[in-house]
Amino acid sequence: MNISQIAVQLYTVRDFCTSAASLAETAKKLRAIGYEAAQVSGVSGDIAAPEIRRILADEGIKICATHESGDLIRSNPLAVVERLKAMDVVHTAYPYPSGVDFADAAAVKAMVSDLDAAGAVLRENGCVLSYHNHAIEFIRLGDEVLMDYIGRATSPENLKFELDTYWVQFGGANPVEWCRKASGRLPVLHCKDYGFGANNQPHFAEIGYGNLDFPAIVAAADAAGCKWFVVEQDTCPGDPFVSLEKSYRTMSECLSTPD
Repeated sequence: MNISQIAVQLYTVRDFCTSAASLAETAKKLRAIGYEAAQVSGVSGDIAAPEIRRILADEGIKICATHESGDLIRSNPLAVVERLKAMDVVHTAYPYPSGVDFADAAAVKAMVSDLDAAGAVLRENGCVLSYHNHAIEFIRLGDEVLMDYIGRATSPENLKFELDTYWVQFGGANPVEWCRKASGRLPVLHCKDYGFGANNQPHFAEIGYGNLDFPAIVAAADAAGCKWFVVEQDTCPGDPFVSLEKSYRTMSECLSTPD
């Protein structure tokens, strides 16, 4: 990993991305922290895709990936391709299996089949579709864990993984091991630390302020061919820009290639 591969997930600062003006101000703050790339998710205010690209580019931030509507990915992948090309970005991810009953094996298998087909459409048009996990994917589907089934039932050329370190841990799995298992299929990693409080409950933490071994995670993801190490924190204890700066400093300490 080198410094330019450390990106930020805009979902972390979604409350500050509600208009073109606020997005520009947010981009300026993120670039001042050091981030050179961002994943677009959580941007509201009906800002057109080309405008999002222009605003971020004007502040020196490249769009490395997006999250798109899960329903749109499954039903109209060509529309997703058009949006990605408007932002000059290759990578996107299926963000969450909204509306899919994970107690219904047939519904889960239909989702996986649809994503394999959608991923083929994106691939044929120069784009890449990944699956973004939460914890629910670590339930068992018959004799195997669902995450394993997703990998087995789809073509590596059609569907990659956007592993989320917090949710892998929350689901009872090992983030380092999953980076290894996803080797060759891990273009984007969501770097999110797993803290634990005196209330006996886990919480989202800044990178380096939780319990995950990020030097080991980064090394494993790097070896797996990861292109983008995206810092995300779903909720922050205070100013999210302060949290993102703490995480950036820690991620910078994991560099394998000097700037």
